[in-house]
Amino acid sequence: MSITRPNSSSLNSSSALIENEQQRQTFLQKMKNKLPPKHEIKKLLPLGMMFFCILFNYTILRDTKDVLMVTAPKSGAEVIPFIKTYVNLPMAILFTILYGKTTDRFEQKEVFYIFTIPFLFFFAAFAWTIYPNVGWLHPHVAIDALASVLPAGASAPLSLVRNWSFTLFYTLAEMWGSVVVSLLFWGFANEVTTVDEAKKYYPLFGMGANVALIFSGQFVKWVSNMRGSLPPGVDAWGVSLKYLMGGVCASGAVLLATFRFMQDKVLNDPQCVDVEKRKEVAAARSSKKKRARMSTRESFKFLLDSKYIRDLATLVIGYGMCINIVEVSWKAKLKAAFPDPNAYSAFMGNFSSATGVATLTMMLLGRKIFKKFGWGVAAKVTPTMIGVTGLSFFALTLFPGVVAPLAATFGTSPLMLAVLVGAIQNILSKSSKYSLFDPCKEMAYIPLDQESKTKGKAAVDVIGNPMGKSGGALIQQFLIFAVGSLAAATPYLAVILSGIIFFWFKAANSLSVQFENAMRMSIVQKKQHEVKMHK
Repeated sequence: MSITRPNSSSLNSSSALIENEQQRQTFLQKMKNKLPPKHEIKKLLPLGMMFFCILFNYTILRDTKDVLMVTAPKSGAEVIPFIKTYVNLPMAILFTILYGKTTDRFEQKEVFYIFTIPFLFFFAAFAWTIYPNVGWLHPHVAIDALASVLPAGASAPLSLVRNWSFTLFYTLAEMWGSVVVSLLFWGFANEVTTVDEAKKYYPLFGMGANVALIFSGQFVKWVSNMRGSLPPGVDAWGVSLKYLMGGVCASGAVLLATFRFMQDKVLNDPQCVDVEKRKEVAAARSSKKKRARMSTRESFKFLLDSKYIRDLATLVIGYGMCINIVEVSWKAKLKAAFPDPNAYSAFMGNFSSATGVATLTMMLLGRKIFKKFGWGVAAKVTPTMIGVTGLSFFALTLFPGVVAPLAATFGTSPLMLAVLVGAIQNILSKSSKYSLFDPCKEMAYIPLDQESKTKGKAAVDVIGNPMGKSGGALIQQFLIFAVGSLAAATPYLAVILSGIIFFWFKAANSLSVQFENAMRMSIVQKKQHEVKMHK
């Protein structure tokens, strides 16, 4: 009896098939292992959808508020500093008081509904009821009479009253970002995610935020370009406004539905959320806030006593002042280039999309900058970006005759060249802020002791942020009153910008040395603690 032996070619073929199948299974297993567990997906996808909807709305509202105020009758970019100081700041203070009292009386989910739904109702009412009737709602005759007896420098604050409904829209659109994004969403997200989940998935929220920027920017552009298909005599901007606010309300409805799903299906699932821990956190939250909260006087004293925190606050104040000084001047040029509200809105739509793309790119580059060059270089990228592009924009504004041949080479005008350079300045400044400045600021707290972390962050929040936002606005107000207009104030703004950048760099260099020393000390202390534990 003969035994048939398999030949070597069939053995090799079978081995190759088995090896390929094993490699395929190994690859699939690796891909499966990289995916989050089902209970995390159940929680993170709705959170991601909520964040997308909130920022989709914020981009639309941010672009729309600028169009309304800058292109309003007898208004312009000069009114923005006055809104930020005399309307936004008091409204923020009132809201803080109201929010504190509301959180004392209601549960977290009720607070979310209480503050989100009125925003959506107002934006809908503005598009369908208030804006169509601004002709008799706005007191143009009374303000014209008042303007005739007041100096020319008073025209900007008078515009706030003249176009009071636009001022209210501007303020509430700004507050959507601080209230719904910072307080409501991140407060909710921090409550339902663990520290490990936050480390893994919060960066993805940042990527999703920029995707929302791209989508909403293109939606704004599409709506703004609809004016070409409207019949003569129709208020094209009024129609666009209804579509834009319709998009905001639709996105808001998805936001509320997703939040309701989270409450019903996720927060009651023990696999997704530690229910007992949530109860403990809710019980301890009020006492923690009381311990962390500092008065303005206490915050100011803490700033003066700590060079580390003082330098960190200088970074925050510097960014706020610089971006405000350049952005307002750019919006004045933008109005001159695009006096029609729909054309202005279409440009802002492209601007928002470009900001989203640039920030996504900068986030990828930011990780390499941190890894290769360290904290000190990363902290100086943003002031460098703002300084170079901001002074370039002011140069184009101050010397249009000199740059006219260059503009002609590109087939454009000096005004449009200034608008484009200003847009690039804003895009690069915001993208470097999101990808480098914010991470640098938060990293600077890591090596500090617990008291310095708590008091330092409270001090920067109470003093640094308001000074950064209102400081640039106050400078522009003073110059507008002194020289008569924002255009006449441009040379002084360029000099002031240079001075702020200088002190920003000085603080960044100082903080870089302190940060590295604090990190080394923190590592030494950690090793000493480990040695004691082993003994």
